[in-house]
Amino acid sequence: MESEEPRPFDVRTIRYLIKLMGRHDLSEIDLREGTQRIRLRRGPEGVSVPMGMPAPVFTSAPTPVSTTAPVVTAEVAKPNKALLEIKSPMVGTFYSQAKPGVEPFIKVGSRVTPDTVVGLIMAMKMNNDIKAECSGVIVDIVTKNDQGVEYDTVLFRVDPSA
Repeated sequence: MESEEPRPFDVRTIRYLIKLMGRHDLSEIDLREGTQRIRLRRGPEGVSVPMGMPAPVFTSAPTPVSTTAPVVTAEVAKPNKALLEIKSPMVGTFYSQAKPGVEPFIKVGSRVTPDTVVGLIMAMKMNNDIKAECSGVIVDIVTKNDQGVEYDTVLFRVDPSA
């Protein structure tokens, strides 16, 4: 008699994991049970299944879930404007403010210098200040507060000529 408890490679569990990936903006989930393994990835590489295991069947590919429309500023839309990008130097959770309820470190229109703290990334329960490392005016905030980031995720765009 089969157990009603979901297993790591049960289709219901895989569908739940795909929803979880979108909800928490995860790019990869890697599960192991004994000698079996399944890795789910979002993006161009798709789903990876080790040899010897049946491939899971999906009705649609994992896609990010967005609750708000992307914001595009007039500065970003200009094709000839050379913008600098402030990128994440590590994997973790990005925070745009020091703690809940306080003003964000910067906003669109804020002037930054190389030493300006623009946010922080929590990694392994440690807060790491993220500095602009460039000068200019913030024209686009790409990453939202409390969002997971990976190495080289674009956090902000800066107009160095402003």
